[in-house]
Amino acid sequence: MKLVPLADRVVLKQLEAETKTKTGIILTSSAQEKPQEAEVVAVGPGTDDVKMEVTVGQKVIYSKYAGTNVKMEEEEYIIVKQSDILAIVE
Repeated sequence: MKLVPLADRVVLKQLEAETKTKTGIILTSSAQEKPQEAEVVAVGPGTDDVKMEVTVGQKVIYSKYAGTNVKMEEEEYIIVKQSDILAIVE
């Protein structure tokens, strides 16, 4: 099964949370902060008013409380509007 976003929606796959701090301290799952960085999995066609600026495979940073979480075939995805994407990570 495949997710195909409509209009100005983007399907993201959230990147894994850090399990260790820069100083080497191992974090428990309850102490790990939900990352706001994700990989673009699918992009909608856009609308007359909105030109899509992200492409599949890019890494992006999205708004903390944005989107709808979806679970398909044991994978978790987030569907957001393009306007909820704050930056492209290069």
